[in-house]
Amino acid sequence: MDIFSSIIIAIVEGLTEFLPVSSTGHMIITEKLLGVPADDFVKAFTVIIQFGAILSVVCLYWRRFFRLNHTPAPEGASSLRRFLHKYDFYWKLLVAFIPAAVIGLAFGDVVDSLLENVVVVAVMLILGGIFMLFCDKIFNHGSDDTVLTEKRALRIGLFQCIAMIPGVSRSMATIVGGMSQKLTRRAAAEFSFFLAVPTMLAATGYEVLKLFLSDKSAVLANNVTTLIIGNVVAFVVALLAIKFFINFVTKYGFKAFGWYRIIVGSAILIMLACGVDLAIID
Repeated sequence: MDIFSSIIIAIVEGLTEFLPVSSTGHMIITEKLLGVPADDFVKAFTVIIQFGAILSVVCLYWRRFFRLNHTPAPEGASSLRRFLHKYDFYWKLLVAFIPAAVIGLAFGDVVDSLLENVVVVAVMLILGGIFMLFCDKIFNHGSDDTVLTEKRALRIGLFQCIAMIPGVSRSMATIVGGMSQKLTRRAAAEFSFFLAVPTMLAATGYEVLKLFLSDKSAVLANNVTTLIIGNVVAFVVALLAIKFFINFVTKYGFKAFGWYRIIVGSAILIMLACGVDLAIID
C-alpha cells in the first residue's frame, strides 16, 4: 500500500469512525476502489489507525475523561462500592466494554470472515439506514436527568456487540443503545465516543499481538512511516468529525445519516450487479 492510499483510507477512518455510518464498511469499500490488496499489513493498518481516532476523543474530552467522582459515596457502602464510586466513570466504561471483549474473543474468526464480504457490508448499511430513519421517533424520550447506571452501561455494551457485523456501525449501535436507556442524543453520542476508547484500543492491541505471535512483526516494522502518517491523519480528521457530529445530531437527529447509508449501500449493490469487482483480493 502506497502513502497516497494510506492517507485516503485514514481520512475515511477519521470521518466515519464516530459517525453512525460504519467506518469498517467504508474502509473496506475504499480499499477495493483503490485496488489495495487485502494483505496482512492492510488488514492490520485498518485496525491500528483507529488508535489515532481514539486519541481525538481523549484530546477533545480530556477534562471529562481524566476525572474521579469526588461526591460522597452512599452511606454504609462497602469498601469496594466506595472504590467503584470514586472511579465511577471508568467502572461504567469497563462494564460496557466487557460484552464486546468476550464476544470478540469468542467469535473473532467469524467476524474476520464477515469483514471479507462486501455484500454483507452493503446490506447492513441499508438495513441500518432504514432503522435510522425512524430511531429518533422510537427513542425520542431521553432526559438530561437520566443517570447512567451499571445496568444501563451493560445494556449499551450489549448493543455494541451488534456492530461486529460489518456495516452496522459501532457508533450507531452504541448511540441507539444509549437512547434506548433514556439518554439524550448528545449524552448517548458522547458515551459512545468514550466507550470507543477501550474498545478500539483493545482491538488495536489485539491486532498487533496477533502479528507478533504469528511471527509477522516485520510487517509493522517495515511500514512504520505509513502507520504514523495514517494515525496522524485519522486523529486530525476525527477531531473535526466529532465536533461536526455532536452539533449536527443534537439539532437534526439521525435521519440524514439514514438516507446516506441507504444511498451508499444501494450504490454498492448496484455496482456489484453491474459486474464491478469489489471482491476481496487475497
